[in-house]
Amino acid sequence: MEVTGEQLIPASQQTTWDALNDLEVLKACIPGCETIVPCADNEFDVVLTAKVGPVSAKFKGKLTLLDLNPPNAYTLSFEGQGGVAGFAKGGAQVQLSPEGEATRLNYAAKANVGGKLAQIGSRLIDGTARKLADQFFTAFKKHVSDSAA
Repeated sequence: MEVTGEQLIPASQQTTWDALNDLEVLKACIPGCETIVPCADNEFDVVLTAKVGPVSAKFKGKLTLLDLNPPNAYTLSFEGQGGVAGFAKGGAQVQLSPEGEATRLNYAAKANVGGKLAQIGSRLIDGTARKLADQFFTAFKKHVSDSAA
């Protein structure tokens, strides 16, 4: 399952990059995120709650930032366990490019699930993944817009 998209962020590339690396911004924008705590260089312990169809689960896992190319791009990688609901694994490649006084943010995200979540059906999982990606990037754009104003 892959989700791609883009947003035009009304802020400079450096401001957008800084926000993408700010734990408070990430926590506020990631749907269902309860905690995000550094545990090593570019690695974070994350707890979030997600609902996929009839299955709701609390995932505990690691978020890792890879292939850092400030202020242009990085890759996010996530692995989490959701107890009886199963597991989720995924990542997103994020690229920033200047566009006038704004920044074009492009992303390509992939996710895999296993356990009870995998039994729900790929269409429902794909729809939920798209919705979560849209929610994150919409909230991120709003947060950066509000901060810039």
